Amino acid sequence: MARTRMELQAYLVNLLGPSVHVYFQAPTKLTYPCLIYERSRIRNRYANNKVYFNLKQYSLTLIYRDPDSELPDIISKIPTCFHDSHYVADNLHHDVYSMYF
Repeated sequence: MARTRMELQAYLVNLLGPSVHVYFQAPTKLTYPCLIYERSRIRNRYANNKVYFNLKQYSLTLIYRDPDSELPDIISKIPTCFHDSHYVADNLHHDVYSMYF
C-alpha cells in the first residue's frame, strides 16, 4: 500500500518535534528552524507491462540558525534518506536531503 504525503507530514512532525515547523507548501514568511519538503520524482516498478509499484522521492531542505544544531543528525538517521548538500545563505544553514517514502 502506498504511503500518502499526509503520512510523511505526520512522520516528519513526530520525528522533529513541535519546535520545528514542517512545510509542504511553504508560506511567504518562514519561522525557523523549519523543514520544507517537496516531491522530486516517482520511480515506477513494472510487472507484466504494468506499473506494479511506485516509490516517491522527496527533496527535504532543513533551514536553521544554530551551526551546532542536532537537527541534521536527526534527519540523517532516517533509513531512506541521504544528504545532498549544505550551504549558508543570509546567516541561515541549509541542509538538503533526498528521501524515499
